[in-house]
Amino acid sequence: MEMRIAQVCPRYHPYVGGVETHVREISRRLVRKGIEIDVLTTDMSGDLIKEEEIEGVKIRRFKSWAPSEAYYFSNSLKNYLANHSKDYDIVHAHGYNAFPALYAKQTKSENGFVFTPHYLGKGQTFFRNLLHIPYKSIGKGIFEEADKVVCVSEYERLLVKEDFDVKDNKILIIPNGIDKNELSELQWKPEPAQPKIAFSGRLERRQKNVDKLIYAFDLLIREYNLNSRLVIIGRGPYENEMIRLIERLRLQDRLEWKHWLPRTQYLEELSTSNVFVYPSEHECYGITAAEAIAMGIPTVVANSTALAEFVEEELAYGIDLPITPKAIAEAVCKALMEARPRKNDSVVNSIMSWDTVTDQLLEKAYKYS
Repeated sequence: MEMRIAQVCPRYHPYVGGVETHVREISRRLVRKGIEIDVLTTDMSGDLIKEEEIEGVKIRRFKSWAPSEAYYFSNSLKNYLANHSKDYDIVHAHGYNAFPALYAKQTKSENGFVFTPHYLGKGQTFFRNLLHIPYKSIGKGIFEEADKVVCVSEYERLLVKEDFDVKDNKILIIPNGIDKNELSELQWKPEPAQPKIAFSGRLERRQKNVDKLIYAFDLLIREYNLNSRLVIIGRGPYENEMIRLIERLRLQDRLEWKHWLPRTQYLEELSTSNVFVYPSEHECYGITAAEAIAMGIPTVVANSTALAEFVEEELAYGIDLPITPKAIAEAVCKALMEARPRKNDSVVNSIMSWDTVTDQLLEKAYKYS
């Protein structure tokens, strides 16, 4: 299939996050199918290579201004799209909450336009929530201009319909995926002597509730007398604040902080965890939780937004709202007491693979855009 597609996103590998993973996984698979892929993204640091090719994916990085790692203003990206959108069969934009998707809408030419909003319905700080109000009338135009809107969960679909009045015939539900071949080679190997509790994700305090997880860990040690350790894998704007909290609670000797791990080491770290905890209150999917579930690790998630779908399918233990340190601690205790692997064919098959995600994008989104 001769086709040229631009994937437009705020950030891309080596930056880590849900959108970054999504774009990378579909891009590398589309290239294997003979499709030419350009990733048009920003680099707020200015330190990364401006143009390179990885696994056949051509990456162009544009300088951006991203206060508090948000918004990603980039005149150079907008100008590039204005001059080159016509060169692509399809421009696929990702992320409602950052400006690259708006640039893709504003510069649409003869190209088809697909939009995956990864929409949460709110910002991650009080200030960003305020900005949502005036931005909503502008952001609605992205949905209106798109030929297809791809939501990654039923929760996101309902949110998009309610907030932007998007017609049913324009919306597709194509979830995020997992690499089943990669995960099938891993076995859950919990540590018997000192249970390991793991979290992985971007450090956004108000969204991810990492601070409440740290308080819960303190409760598990002091009040539940649990001889355990906590491993946090991730980085983000609230990292320094979380470090200060750990020091204030004097948990440095029981808590490991791993800012970033190569993929193989990350999965190995996860596979030796007794329980994986992801207490985020606002998710349109939850890739890290899906991977932990597929590996058979007892997984604890917030019983809200898209993560509630894992709880409803009995793939994960749920923490009902409001999320509190005590509620997290109780859910972790329950998962540790049961201490049983949940990995089986029906569990793994209930989560879509990235190969299937890519096939569905080709068949349903790109074919009809």
